[in-house]
Amino acid sequence: MKLKINDSCVAHLILYVSDQTKSTSFYTEILGTQPKLNVPGMTEFALNDGCILGLMPEAGIKRLLGDKLPDPSQARGVPRAELYLRVDDPNTYHQRALKSGATELSPVNLRNWGDLAGYIMDLDGHVIAFAKAAKTKITPTMQ
Repeated sequence: MKLKINDSCVAHLILYVSDQTKSTSFYTEILGTQPKLNVPGMTEFALNDGCILGLMPEAGIKRLLGDKLPDPSQARGVPRAELYLRVDDPNTYHQRALKSGATELSPVNLRNWGDLAGYIMDLDGHVIAFAKAAKTKITPTMQ
């Protein structure tokens, strides 16, 4: 069965954050754009026409989903996924993130899958990559 999308936005990616205000400032700075929604309990950034990045307080999702959900604050800093963002200039985004308080995990380098990519960890321990397709031919020894 094919997935049927009922609105123009295909995906909402929601990160659980410890401090919505600090995370909103962080993502406003590194993405270089203002949120399209910023209310208590949810901040949203349009990444493109089909994708929204949401920031929801950890306590809010715990209240919403109840006791069956493990407390997200207990997993803070334990990477379980990454947000891989294709951008026009990975170096600019990477440097903005570092200036905004991110931790560098790996500098922007040519990767063996054909992308120029760098990795940071945001204020809550989420892994974020900034990448673009490389113009250089990849050799097996590249990381």
